[in-house]
Amino acid sequence: MTATGIRAHARIVARADGRGGTALPVLEGEGPLAPRRTRSSGSEAKVMLVGAMSGPLGGDRFTLGVRVEEGARLHVGSAAATLALPGQAEGEARYDVRLDVADGGELHWMPEQLISAEGSELYVTTRVEAGAGARLVLREEQVLGRVGERPGRLTSRLTVRAGGRTVLDQELACGLGAPGGWDGPAVLAGHRAVGQLVVVRPEFAERPVEARALGACAAVVPLAGPAALVSAVAPDALRLRRLLDEALTGLG
Repeated sequence: MTATGIRAHARIVARADGRGGTALPVLEGEGPLAPRRTRSSGSEAKVMLVGAMSGPLGGDRFTLGVRVEEGARLHVGSAAATLALPGQAEGEARYDVRLDVADGGELHWMPEQLISAEGSELYVTTRVEAGAGARLVLREEQVLGRVGERPGRLTSRLTVRAGGRTVLDQELACGLGAPGGWDGPAVLAGHRAVGQLVVVRPEFAERPVEARALGACAAVVPLAGPAALVSAVAPDALRLRRLLDEALTGLG
């Protein structure tokens, strides 16, 4: 803990164990970032991120790195939603996530929602580097404010590279103090929950998904290379999760 907030780092490395399973030679965290291995399923290792402290608070800096090596399969979830809160330290909080999936590796990045509480200010960056033959499912869900309160300021940057090329690079700023129009009909249209799925599969390079609307509040579009994007908005977190789950099932 410093006068400008908490500095916390976590790192996960998944590696094929040579017996058809996945080992975790590196599983380490500090402060509020506590990765814990849970029961594996077949060849897939499962890790749960457990929040050991409140946060991120104003001034905090969290960094999480995940590396999935060739032949390894990893599923990462979280035990509860991440709640961005105002803190005593000045300045925005930052949460930087780096996901690296080697050719022949597979990662399911499926954390719970990120909730932007009133008075908070958080900048989140997620950078993905996926090999040409990698497989990835990335879910991102953001909720603006708890029940009955206004949202804080939330800025999210997502960059995905697959096979050495950038397939997605986008930034969304929402909440009090964000650039005008974020709550208008072209962006959230009054909804309080926004989310997306990025799915990377080698077969999408030859057979891209078909762009289509998934009802009034969600759509799937192909990305350059072996990737697809599902974007959705909803009145609340429960309905957002339902939309994304249905979309993922539809992708097969």
